[in-house]
Amino acid sequence: MSSNIVFLAIRAAQLVFGIILLGLTAYVAHWYNVDTLTSSPSQINLLLFASLYTIVSVLYLELAPRFVPKISHPMAAFGLTTSNALFHFAGFVALAVFMSKLLFCRGSVCGSAQASIAFGAMEFLLWTASAIFAGKEVVQGGFLPKRGVKSQSPLKSSEMKEAPAA
Repeated sequence: MSSNIVFLAIRAAQLVFGIILLGLTAYVAHWYNVDTLTSSPSQINLLLFASLYTIVSVLYLELAPRFVPKISHPMAAFGLTTSNALFHFAGFVALAVFMSKLLFCRGSVCGSAQASIAFGAMEFLLWTASAIFAGKEVVQGGFLPKRGVKSQSPLKSSEMKEAPAA
């Protein structure tokens, strides 16, 4: 029971931080696209994509097992959580490096970009924790192929004998 509450809390935090990150990065991207002569940097675009990917992933991970269990699989959950962790890691590190090379940074756009770095790092930590739990479920659930174990036929040899004639 308590593990379900922990998973639900992690998913809720992932969704809330994903929405916050979406707003922050969309604001910075909009500023670049409207108020400057250059398009938004790819670092911002990566975090913008990662936040959208987070929202879709959380919806799938929480709703698919409840309403459409046929399309839910532990390996899919592991892949989604791992890819989310990687996207957020790459995004917040790339944006941090980009921000460190700016000559000046001031105003609400700069603050939003800096907050995007912080929320991207938090999302990375949440998705990494989620990926660890999903990986543990995959390994313990027996979804990985066993090494050195030959598959057995569904019927044992004793089940294949004819019944004695009466």
